[in-house]
Amino acid sequence: MKINAYLNFDGKCEEAFKFYESALGGKIEAIIRYDEMPEGGDFPPESAKNVMHALLTIGDNVLMGSDAPPPYFQKAQGMTVAINVDTPDEAKRLFADLSKDAEGVMMPLGETSWAQQFAMFTDRFGTPWIVNCAKPMHTA
Repeated sequence: MKINAYLNFDGKCEEAFKFYESALGGKIEAIIRYDEMPEGGDFPPESAKNVMHALLTIGDNVLMGSDAPPPYFQKAQGMTVAINVDTPDEAKRLFADLSKDAEGVMMPLGETSWAQQFAMFTDRFGTPWIVNCAKPMHTA
């Protein structure tokens, strides 16, 4: 079993996924628009070119998303996309790339009691992120 995030956007899914593809070093595997659905669909005409489903692979991880049809879009709340990396340099790069033009930085990148580098922010598309580079765990 795998669990992955599915992000919703208000007409900015394709732009966000191209940004994430570049920042995360992934590959967009699919972008399917509402007017391309083989099942057809009852969607507002202004949503025809919006993204019904996007799929981005990053290594063996998957990030999915879509443009929520009006009036169903809601800003992300009560969740965060967490990225765990192996090196402080990778954390610094990801924070710099993903937080460019961010809506807000709740916790700038820095050391914590559990992490060599840790940050919390909401990117320019409204997606909340955590970047974490954990400290080595010592066992007794």
